[in-house]
Amino acid sequence: MNTVVYENARVYTMDPQAPTAEAIAVRGERIVAVGEVAACREAAGADARREDLARMTVLPGLCDTHIHSANYARGLRQVDLRDATSLAECLELIRAKADGSPGWLLGGRWNFNRWDEARQPTRHDLDSVCPDRPAALPSVDGHTVWVNSLALQRLDYTEGTPDPAGGQIVRDSQGVPNGILRETAAHPLRALVEAESVDDLAPQLKAAQARLLAVGLTGVHDIDGEDCRRAFETLYAQGDLALRVHKLIALTALDDAIEGGRSTGDGDSWLSTGPVKIFADGALGSHTCLVTQAFAGEPDNHGIAILTADDVDRIVRKACLAGIAVAAHAIGDAANAMMLQALRRWKSTGLAPHLRHRIEHAQHQRPADIAAFAELGVIASMQPVHCTSDIHLVQTLLAGHDIASYPWKSLLNNGATLTFGSDAPVEDPNPFHGIHAAVTRQRADGTPPGGFQPHERVSVAEAIRAYTVTAAYASYEEGRKGMLRPGLLADFIAVTTDPFQAEADQLRDIAVALTVVGGVVRHTL
Repeated sequence: MNTVVYENARVYTMDPQAPTAEAIAVRGERIVAVGEVAACREAAGADARREDLARMTVLPGLCDTHIHSANYARGLRQVDLRDATSLAECLELIRAKADGSPGWLLGGRWNFNRWDEARQPTRHDLDSVCPDRPAALPSVDGHTVWVNSLALQRLDYTEGTPDPAGGQIVRDSQGVPNGILRETAAHPLRALVEAESVDDLAPQLKAAQARLLAVGLTGVHDIDGEDCRRAFETLYAQGDLALRVHKLIALTALDDAIEGGRSTGDGDSWLSTGPVKIFADGALGSHTCLVTQAFAGEPDNHGIAILTADDVDRIVRKACLAGIAVAAHAIGDAANAMMLQALRRWKSTGLAPHLRHRIEHAQHQRPADIAAFAELGVIASMQPVHCTSDIHLVQTLLAGHDIASYPWKSLLNNGATLTFGSDAPVEDPNPFHGIHAAVTRQRADGTPPGGFQPHERVSVAEAIRAYTVTAAYASYEEGRKGMLRPGLLADFIAVTTDPFQAEADQLRDIAVALTVVGGVVRHTL
């Protein structure tokens, strides 16, 4: 069995019993020793190969605990509108992609909040550059979809179509759908696009995983659907799966998962089953997250409740009795409160106490609710770059609200389990962007000075822990990975800049020189 000693490095193990080292010995897919060079060489044996890391910094492999892998992979080929600063710029990008290609035009990630004219677009705008093929372009947060007239025809949405529960078909002054679909109103698009598209997802995921490995990710908690699960299974069967996947279950697949005997934590170190993903509300950027006080300037808008409290109780009971934990998307303070109350009611039953429930995003909290995360054992699965992307939105839409926004430090101070991810393709999946945002609460350009609500900043160690130790805990794998300790999986990265010694503004641009997963080098600069 191949044995390697990686030496001449600054090793941060994230193991409180032995926090630093200068070498790691790896045999096969496991770590056999961590410590001084001489001790690691002795443990590895005389025949071990030696790799000089030239004083680079070694960290445990980082894990993104909230990523849409399929959407990210597909997005590498689709129209990308995230950097557009006007509707006109969006339309030119769409026109370039629309010409000469058959089938659905997909992609998007537009953000009208940063356009020179901050208005949501309509089907007429999209028809002007893409009249001959159906188009469905999600906003940057994924909770609003901009469609053209042909897509509305495929959906059979007319002035007589009622809004679905938990969604809205936005209409013009005549009551005709105007091309903006919010929340559940866009859900039928998924089946429609899948039925009409030829999409070989597995090779797209293979290409995407190379990008993820290159930024230091050795594992992901995937949020996408069953097609993504099947594609990961294909990669695994072919021997092409190079990072570890904790695969969440879409609510629409819950019955099939139960019937198939899947439960949270099942699987192996490469592909395991996660919780069921449910939606309590929408998103801040789409003005659809569920808030107690109405959005500033929108006195009648408290967001959209995707599920009722009764729906949540029913789903939680159904999933938990089958051994499946719940991961609930909740962004607004009212949505978070609803989910915490539902999980409190479930906990009082005393059933399935081993399940580790999660709230995804958990962005805006009533101050009185923060302690409930630790009290109930609910994992706060958060995305630091959402905070820095949304500073302006928080300052405008939530002005005057009695809430704590992105309260990372408050959650930690109250004993909560905090994990970090990216929500890619909403944000870039580079975890060092997230570490920078968590430590500084500043945008890439260093604004605002001192950081947004700086009392909620975390330390470098706390940020890295949220991508390593607690990420492993969230997937029931704290006995396998998350630290660099003998007996654990040999998942680690080497970076050219020591994040513990770097200036805060350097964190975002740290380069990954080496990524090792299961003892195999998966990426080098």
